[in-house]
Amino acid sequence: MNDDFCYAGERFADIQILRYRLNGFDQLTTRQKLLVYYLSKATIAGRDITFDQMGKYNLRIRRMMETVFSHLYGKDDSLDFQQLVVYLKRVWFSNGIYHHYGCEKFLPGFSEQYLRKAVLKIPSEQLPLAQGQTPQQMMDELFPIIFNPEVLPKRVNKTDGEDLVLTSACNFYEGVTQHEVEDFYGSMKDPDDNEPPSWGLNSKLVKHNGVISETVWYAEGMYGLAIREIVRWLEKAREVAENERQGKVIQLLIDYYRTGDLRDFDQYSIEWVRTHDGDIDFINGFIEVYGDPLGLKATWEGIVEYKDHEATRRTRKISDNAQWFEDNSPVDPRFKKKQVKGVVANVVCAAMLGGEEYPSTAIGINLPNADWIRAKYGSKSVTIGNLTDAYNKAAHGNGFKEEFVVDKETIALIEKYGDACDDLHTDLHECLGHGSGQLLPGTDPDALKAYGNTIEEARADLFGLYYIADPKLVELELLPDAEAYKSQYYTYMMNGLLTQLTRIRKGQQIEEAHMRNRALIARWTLAHAGGAVSLEKHDGKTYVAIHDYAKLRSLFAQLLAEVQRIKSEGDYNAARLLVEQYAINVDSQLHEEILQRYDLLNLAPYKGFLNPKMTPITDDNGRIMDIVLDYSESYTEQMLRYSRENSFL
Repeated sequence: MNDDFCYAGERFADIQILRYRLNGFDQLTTRQKLLVYYLSKATIAGRDITFDQMGKYNLRIRRMMETVFSHLYGKDDSLDFQQLVVYLKRVWFSNGIYHHYGCEKFLPGFSEQYLRKAVLKIPSEQLPLAQGQTPQQMMDELFPIIFNPEVLPKRVNKTDGEDLVLTSACNFYEGVTQHEVEDFYGSMKDPDDNEPPSWGLNSKLVKHNGVISETVWYAEGMYGLAIREIVRWLEKAREVAENERQGKVIQLLIDYYRTGDLRDFDQYSIEWVRTHDGDIDFINGFIEVYGDPLGLKATWEGIVEYKDHEATRRTRKISDNAQWFEDNSPVDPRFKKKQVKGVVANVVCAAMLGGEEYPSTAIGINLPNADWIRAKYGSKSVTIGNLTDAYNKAAHGNGFKEEFVVDKETIALIEKYGDACDDLHTDLHECLGHGSGQLLPGTDPDALKAYGNTIEEARADLFGLYYIADPKLVELELLPDAEAYKSQYYTYMMNGLLTQLTRIRKGQQIEEAHMRNRALIARWTLAHAGGAVSLEKHDGKTYVAIHDYAKLRSLFAQLLAEVQRIKSEGDYNAARLLVEQYAINVDSQLHEEILQRYDLLNLAPYKGFLNPKMTPITDDNGRIMDIVLDYSESYTEQMLRYSRENSFL
């Protein structure tokens, strides 16, 4: 690729599609390229699992819409068809019919009558009919799910006081109540077990004839066809592993997929976090629990990555000083780790995204999630450099800062330090924030229940915010001077108080855990600022103004200490109070103003990525000699290809 690489792609609804570049891929050896390729095939093979987990009807709706699209493409240029295309693209992007960030069901812009007529023209054998169904019966089943806003309206509901299981459309539970789920998994926990499995992580909980049981996701169980395909590619990857230990890690993951035993998953996680040799790494499995309102069940995801050695020098400075950061944290000494173990941080290039990480993805990751594994063996953190680079390049000159930043001096500050501080805050969040602190003996890791994800993200963000202003970072040459941190403080407060509201529809509250975290921190800080931070009006527009950056840091320290206490002690009531008071509600008047200002910029608030297309080049004997990258595939082409090649459920 040359310097004219195009990062920004098409737009639809509230979404812009970007491309990311695999810098340095050509410098990998043929064996390394093969490893990336096989791991990438395993990463895409689980796509249907994610669709199904995010809603019981998602797969059939997607397949029906893809069939209708294929039959009408090139034959219909009506407004209804154009709206059908937008709807299908949103389904692809969100792995289902619920907004990927807000979790609310999005409704079609075309009529039910239009879709009904289109479906009836399609041969029955091409439709995703349930056994014994007619097309009419299929429509009677699926159309209320698509068109009626009252039917299964939210994928993840976290409204306090409601049954979060019964009111969430995610496909992790069937026939059970929240109380039954909590009792079921509560009965499994042994307070004397210092190495407990993540109970419920890889299963669906169902009640049949009054009996509650788990349906486990493994090679011979639920999602077995897709998991066996993942295993097939992992077996190929194992044969070209960079070293023996990496091969062992892949084999342990295969073993776990074949048994479904969560203790096998723990063994894989331990070996994965202890394996640092080689340039290639990956995540593949049921990992993050944000898609479950109770924070128990994990959505399937996959990422393939390789090290960016130059940029990794930055993160290694952080990880090499992990004990210093832990020792100097402003939290109660009871909650600090006496000995920080195994903190490893890399900057990587993403080579393939899959499942919950595709098309919308994280830019930083810290794993494993089990607290006892972190405490005993450490964690791995990555900042995904080529994705942040793509975001930055796509945002250059879009007018956002000019509209929302309070004055030219602050804009200049952000222009000078913004990208570096954003990357550094991500590093601190992932590398040290999530890995910092400890639970008190006997504290249940799930004690915070529905508030756990928000509190954990707030803890990691606050850790990064506190330390990004520390002189230690200038001493380590991670920041150029003592003024740089102010850029991060301003943009964080602006986002938490104002600009993240562009991601919320009128009349909605804040639902997503990361957004709640940012609102919690920014609003709590504003409420306790004593004049250090304020919201000001200029020419009828609301801006954030920071008057005392040093005071701001002391407030972040104070809140970090409290959030760590809540986490360490498992103080559910304090977590609930903090989140409900500061993280959820939206000022409708301010929201309206921010939306109007943002609309004038003609920007998409959400972005996601297309994967590169990888094509193996073989010799006359069929041996793969090289892997060629193609960045020209369109969004629709890629999604339809993935549906053709990876429909295993």
